Amino acid sequence: MTTQQHSVLTAEMASRFASLALNHLTREYPNKLMHAMSSAADAQTPRQLHPIFYGSYDWHSCVHGYWLLLRLLDRFPQLPEAEKIIAVAGRHFTAENVAGEMAYLQQTQHAGFERPYGWAWCLALSQQLHEMTLPQAAEWAKTLAPMSRFFEKSFSTFLPKATYPLRVGSHFNTAFALALTLDYARCVKHHKLAELIEETALRWHLEDVHCQAWEPGGDEFLSPSLMEAELMRRVLPPEAFVTWFGRFLPDLAHSQPATLFIPATVTDRSDGKIGHLDGLNLSRAWCQRSLASALPAGDPRAVLLRQTAEAHLHSALNHLDSTYMGEHWLATFALLALEA
Repeated sequence: MTTQQHSVLTAEMASRFASLALNHLTREYPNKLMHAMSSAADAQTPRQLHPIFYGSYDWHSCVHGYWLLLRLLDRFPQLPEAEKIIAVAGRHFTAENVAGEMAYLQQTQHAGFERPYGWAWCLALSQQLHEMTLPQAAEWAKTLAPMSRFFEKSFSTFLPKATYPLRVGSHFNTAFALALTLDYARCVKHHKLAELIEETALRWHLEDVHCQAWEPGGDEFLSPSLMEAELMRRVLPPEAFVTWFGRFLPDLAHSQPATLFIPATVTDRSDGKIGHLDGLNLSRAWCQRSLASALPAGDPRAVLLRQTAEAHLHSALNHLDSTYMGEHWLATFALLALEA
């Protein structure tokens, strides 16, 4: 593998990803609800509970399915699917639907709903709308603002009492959520939230050294070690990050820990948990590319990371629609990797 290889997002890929997302975004079933009930009245269908984010198998995947479509549209305004993307967002991003989503979120039994993964993706969706030139985007961002304010407050309440990070490689991973939310806070100039995230990341991770990278777990779609580094890349000044990264993964130039350089094996893509490992390979590629870009020119670690990112990316890129267990979410992580 040469050091020049670097896969990029093409218009053809963008159209493929958009078609996949449009196929599941409003597909109500099958559906995996994370739903706490306090009475028989709470026994409702996904669309009754979540008038916007009822598709894509689960709430968070529907949220980032919209993020994916809008980001693709922003990159490729002439996308063949553009009209369908604008139409589906216009139908769903309404004040009435937001009120329905908010009614759910504000119920006492749902206080921990989608913490922190879905919280972060909802804010990333808001950020995407804020950054777009599409005329409708500003109005959609305003319509979704009550949800954005809700999750800003949720993070602001939760982080000060979160003594420890969650270092798992699944939805509960705090580094992933903080990375996305920090980007959002900086975009919308929510300085207090940004400062809280920075302080929390430093409190949790500044002294982390000699990471063993005992991963992956059998159902993980995030690398706990690389995701932590990707968060710290955002938090620390460039030179300070390079120093921290050298302490955190001191043997990276020697391809150690070896597990970070070997794409995960996926034995059964119809098994939703095992299929998470395709996502791991894509999210590793995203982190590996981003981390490589933060290293000094000529750094051998950067070469290794970019080479490894290509291997990880291509191990999963052809399997985005192998089964619905992957189709409802994998393209989002493919886009993250290709844009890094």
